[in-house]
Amino acid sequence: MMDFGREMKQHREYNGLSQSKLAQLTGVKQQSISYWENNLMEPSIANCILLADFYGISIDELVGHEVKPVKEDIQNKT
Repeated sequence: MMDFGREMKQHREYNGLSQSKLAQLTGVKQQSISYWENNLMEPSIANCILLADFYGISIDELVGHEVKPVKEDIQNKT
């Protein structure tokens, strides 16, 4: 399973933000950010979109997901 929290924390720290500052800038509760980063809860799709847009990255980048071409996946299953 992917470690969403670690990825989200890395993006926040890379941008030099505390949890409190990120909360202030995005309107997300600091407690929610803490829960996500500690893998106690997963963010909603809406919050993933909000954070990805805030950082100027894709949701895949936000959560550390590597996109594989569909054609390659299909070929490996046959």
